[in-house]
Amino acid sequence: MEQTANQQERTAWLRLMLTDGVGNNTARKLLSAFGLPTSIFEQPITALGQIVSERQAQALQRTPADLDKQVQLCEEWLALDDRTEHRTRRIVTLGDALYPSALLTLPDPPLVLWLLGRIDLLETQGWPAAISMVGSRNPTQQGDKNAFAFANSFVDAGLCVVSGMALGIDAAAHSGALHGSPDSLLTIAVVGTGLDRVYPKQNLELAHRIADHGLVVSEFPLGSPPTAANFPKRNRLIAALGLGTLVVEAALQSGSLITARECLEVGKDVFAIPGSIHVAQSKGCHALIKQGAKLVESAADVLEELRIIPTSGNNGTRASHTGQGLRNDVAQHPLVLAMGFDPMSFDVLQARVDIDAATLQVQLLELELDNIIIRVPGGLYQVAL
Repeated sequence: MEQTANQQERTAWLRLMLTDGVGNNTARKLLSAFGLPTSIFEQPITALGQIVSERQAQALQRTPADLDKQVQLCEEWLALDDRTEHRTRRIVTLGDALYPSALLTLPDPPLVLWLLGRIDLLETQGWPAAISMVGSRNPTQQGDKNAFAFANSFVDAGLCVVSGMALGIDAAAHSGALHGSPDSLLTIAVVGTGLDRVYPKQNLELAHRIADHGLVVSEFPLGSPPTAANFPKRNRLIAALGLGTLVVEAALQSGSLITARECLEVGKDVFAIPGSIHVAQSKGCHALIKQGAKLVESAADVLEELRIIPTSGNNGTRASHTGQGLRNDVAQHPLVLAMGFDPMSFDVLQARVDIDAATLQVQLLELELDNIIIRVPGGLYQVAL
């Protein structure tokens, strides 16, 4: 079947992206020297050899083995009917007017992006001012609540929330953002697979909600599986799309710290929410704060630092705020006073209050049923903030 001009141009971009040994950096040099990909593939090998290595020049003379398959996948994917009013599919190249300018600050911007979602809002409003949010895949209950509340406050203030649609903090941030006004691009999920897949499967329903009210973005070709190398790579896009990055919770070896480093490399602010010194998920945030990340206790702290003027109220919701706070009678409960705000084991709490084990268990259960305290990993108890 004969291709249209748009299809021919898209095929040339895909060919450049799929050419063996030619990454984003090399491709950018070729584009600077020769213009669009269609022109690159018209060059003799001698001209190509002045810009790239002999091996790369030879690779550019050959059609990638998987090009035809990828072209077919793209055309079929673009033609799919999502049966929703606003959800749209688009393949955007580095030369497209819809390509996000924020990614051009990267040393290796993706040549091709696959987009699924509210393309209509992109076309009418442009890429939104955004804040990136990342964190642990296994957050504490409080970390999960913080991510949701901060994201909701950011959207109320007119910011879009960017995250990676992973389990844990990412999912909570997307969910918090989706409580905003449907007339704006609420959240952007940058994923580590092709857009014909959803990973992890537990986030399938969330992925559909994001596509209906936000945007799902990938630089990986259709059919790409969730390989380990993809996720650190996609983190640079998460960092670049936001005005800054907020780390909600992270262990010392967390991938979220990679995103924070990527953020610093492109000259943007990193924010971190402090937590208990006894919780592993707080240690990455504390390490970032020691290294110069800005300690924040509320969404307002972030907005002030970024000099964002909220478009509506409710931007000052504190990380610990649930809407009503602890009642005075609850705040004065002996167990609440004894626990403070750090997680605490049953034995340590019993030693503090000097109550027999059976009575203490009953009281803890009553407080837990009233949502005044919660259980956190490690068999610890904590006041529900």
